[in-house]
Formats: sequence, C-alpha cells, structure tokens
Amino acid sequence: MSEETTKLFDSELRVMNVLWKDGDVPAKHIAEVLNNELGWNKNTTYTLIKRCMKKGAIERTEPNFMCHALIPKEKVQEAETNELIDKVYDGCADKLFAALLGRKKLSAEQIEKLRQIVESYEQD
Repeated sequence: MSEETTKLFDSELRVMNVLWKDGDVPAKHIAEVLNNELGWNKNTTYTLIKRCMKKGAIERTEPNFMCHALIPKEKVQEAETNELIDKVYDGCADKLFAALLGRKKLSAEQIEKLRQIVESYEQD
C-alpha cells in the first residue's frame, strides 16, 4: 500500500484478517474459517479473495490456490485510523484520543501504558 492506500471494505478486511492471523493459507482454509465465523459460503469468500487480488492486497500462487497477504495489517490500521481522524475528528488526533479516553474508566496500568506511549513520541 502506497501513500494512496487501497481502500478495503469490511468484508475484504475479514478475508485479510484470516491471512494476518494464520499466515499463508489455501483459499479453502479462508473459506472454512469465514464459514464457521460468519456463515459465508465458499463462493462469497472466493469472490472477496479475487477482489483483494485485483486491489493488490493478496497474491495467489499454485498449487492449492495459496493466498499471501501483500499488505501488512499495521499499514491498513494506520490508513483506517488516519481516515477516521480526518473524517470524524477534523484531522485532530487529540480529539480522537480524548474520545477514546472518555469512553470508559481506565485502570492505573492502562493509564501508565498510555503515558509511556505519549512519552516515546515526545522523544522522537
């Protein structure tokens, strides 16, 4: 994924999540996992795999229709987070951060972890 990140829809992300979790697997494995988790039939999953291939997110090799994720999960998370910040929080990450903190009571351990994350960015 380049600066212009390929947009993956929720259904395509479900396919990608199987690859990110399980590594390189045959398309049949992806179809079985998504059938068990979501009740999707094999044709639905294969169609989504082909869509991801056209978008450059998955590479397919033979034998066994092996699928390999070409896009790292962290890159997609970054792009999705940036889109959320731009779309919902007027491009202000601090507004998103404040909204996340306001959602629930955090433990002292969670607050300390967040403090360490913020400090690590201050040092860069």
